[in-house]
Amino acid sequence: MDFVADSTVNKLILLFVLDKMEIPLTENSIVDIATSRNNWLNYMDCKDVLWQLIEVGFVYKTLDGNTAESRYNITYEGRNCLSHFFLKIPSSLREEITAFAKNNRMHFKRAQEYVGDYFKNADGSHTAVLRIREPLEPQNMFEIKIKMPTRHAAIIAVKKWKEKAPNIYENIYELLVE
Repeated sequence: MDFVADSTVNKLILLFVLDKMEIPLTENSIVDIATSRNNWLNYMDCKDVLWQLIEVGFVYKTLDGNTAESRYNITYEGRNCLSHFFLKIPSSLREEITAFAKNNRMHFKRAQEYVGDYFKNADGSHTAVLRIREPLEPQNMFEIKIKMPTRHAAIIAVKKWKEKAPNIYENIYELLVE
């Protein structure tokens, strides 16, 4: 009987995480949040619970048009279930999940939407390719390629892009539409 109770609480925990994060997440992000970063669930339970929640219609899966990678989010039915049974999740854990979501939501949003990569050119320089992906759309919202003198410079540009992409995009947009 304890196993059934644990399974139910695990499902509620995952629904609560998806509800509080407020953005569609990849399976890797969900597993990272619930297992590696926080130890709220173990790896196998997390993956199993995610698929069970999809099967019963409490979580839905969509395909990201840019990467062909699936994203997961809570459904109306999942929120409804959670609203009836969220008290089964210990209050300290609910507070921890809420605080984590508030402090890390933008990090996961950026990781999924603000992406960069680089490649080596024939002349030895590198090109940084920086994108803002539109979730669930086949085309990028914004893409820029910048020739960099070294691999190190390209790596730094890609790292900075994840934090500065919204500001860069906003500035370029304003300059172009003024």
